Amino acid sequence: MKWFEIRMVVVSVLGLCLLLAVAVPTARADFTFGEPVNLGPLINTGHGDFTPCLSADGLEVYFARHEPALGNLSSLFVARRATVDSEWGVPIKLSSLVNTREREYSPSISVDGLSLYFARGWLSGGANQRIYVTSRATKDDDWGIPVSVGAAVNNHRAFYPCISTDELELYFSSDRPGGYGGVDLWVTTRATVNDEWATPVNLGPTINSSDGLHWPAISPDGLLLFFMSASDGPNVARRATRDDPWGPPINLARVLNGTGWVAGAKVSFDGSALYFYSNRPGYGSNANIWQAPILPVVDFNGDGVVDTKDLVKLIDSWDQADPLCDIGPYPWGDGVVDAADLEVLMRYWGQQVDDPTLVGHWPFDEAEGTIAHDLVGGKDATILGLAQWQPEGGKIDGALELNGMTFGTANSRVNPASGPFSVLAWVQGGAPGEVILSQQNGANWLMADPATGALMTEVGPMGRTGPGLISDAVITDGHWHRIAFTWDGANRWLYVDDVLVAEDARDDLPSCSGKLVFGAGKDMAPGTFFTGLIDDVRIYNRVVWP
Repeated sequence: MKWFEIRMVVVSVLGLCLLLAVAVPTARADFTFGEPVNLGPLINTGHGDFTPCLSADGLEVYFARHEPALGNLSSLFVARRATVDSEWGVPIKLSSLVNTREREYSPSISVDGLSLYFARGWLSGGANQRIYVTSRATKDDDWGIPVSVGAAVNNHRAFYPCISTDELELYFSSDRPGGYGGVDLWVTTRATVNDEWATPVNLGPTINSSDGLHWPAISPDGLLLFFMSASDGPNVARRATRDDPWGPPINLARVLNGTGWVAGAKVSFDGSALYFYSNRPGYGSNANIWQAPILPVVDFNGDGVVDTKDLVKLIDSWDQADPLCDIGPYPWGDGVVDAADLEVLMRYWGQQVDDPTLVGHWPFDEAEGTIAHDLVGGKDATILGLAQWQPEGGKIDGALELNGMTFGTANSRVNPASGPFSVLAWVQGGAPGEVILSQQNGANWLMADPATGALMTEVGPMGRTGPGLISDAVITDGHWHRIAFTWDGANRWLYVDDVLVAEDARDDLPSCSGKLVFGAGKDMAPGTFFTGLIDDVRIYNRVVWP
């Protein structure tokens, strides 16, 4: 589609929105991460390379490296590259003015590249950890003698500093008095860069607990705060503006940890990547430095392609603080849906989406056999009974026809208690009480109400016997319907044919790792086996609004 055609669509949809005034519920997860990439053997030595920090121009990366020859002390290094598309050069150790024998780590560079904040002191067992800053006149000069950031901060153990882009906020970790029983996250502020740092303020109980929090990292726009929890790994919290309090943290372990833990995460200044260190397989057995792209979620309705349906959803939210459609200029948006978000969406226009949040996709396009392939998660379904494939009879290519005795099973891709998720499917036929998708030892995820044949779900806080969410939208009338259940961590929603048909507030779901069942109830009870066609089942670990 050409740009002038897209503009005509936008104008038309804007006019439609003025008439409809569609209300949009609030989602909690609105960006994701691509596959992490190791920074390579020049930077990762196998001795332990950690706490990376990228300069604003993307041409320098500062980090700490364990040095076995120095009794496993760590020192600060910098690697440079000619352009953001070039390979990193050989890292250079910062001079002895910066690196002493007291252990330096956790660098954080200012946006102008002229100030470098870092921690000095023994990480464990010592009380001498303090935060310092070194300066240089230009980017071509050497770093000068470090100085303490001041008594207000360094009158107690302080470490893991992160400086804001305006250099007026300094976040760090500390176990100083006034916290919540462990290592907490704190912030100190100043009116101008020439003023002294003020008395640090605890970030409060929404962020802190007795758990132990480390490596705070503020995003370039000051609206996201990444940090590491001792119990559940990487988290991110958000605030609407820099004057607002931080919202509740969202755990990132499910989408970021992969095969190892993640720590010391910092966001690149353009918001496009997250730099961190991890023990996932890399070079040697110690920590390596990685980067993961931060990606906007542009397939709003979860159909696998960016098209007019997603555009309509964005325009419906125009001038609103809708995190689902707020995807620009950073992947997490800027607090309002506007032209910046439209520009990002257009970059993906007409494209099939490779969405990392899509954790299970069974298109049911097979023509024979007893295996229904999962295209993204590798959790193929086994069909038990007579598999009646309809290669030309689906809503999207083929479909699986179930006769009331046949069903499929696959290892689960989602534990409902782990965070937001959505499940979508196309169905035709069925009868009241029959189940489209369930989880063994859990709940019936998508089913027809036994009394009316309307879409309902039994996924709820009390699990198997919990209160169902029932709609008035009948799905057993013989027509094709796209049905969906989504949970954002606080609310449940049901959709039929892209229309919200039921919702309620549910702030927790029971843990369950049982197998998925296609076309039968969680207990295989008589009357729950589906009689009809099922097509294109998708599971996301995020909120999807059809």
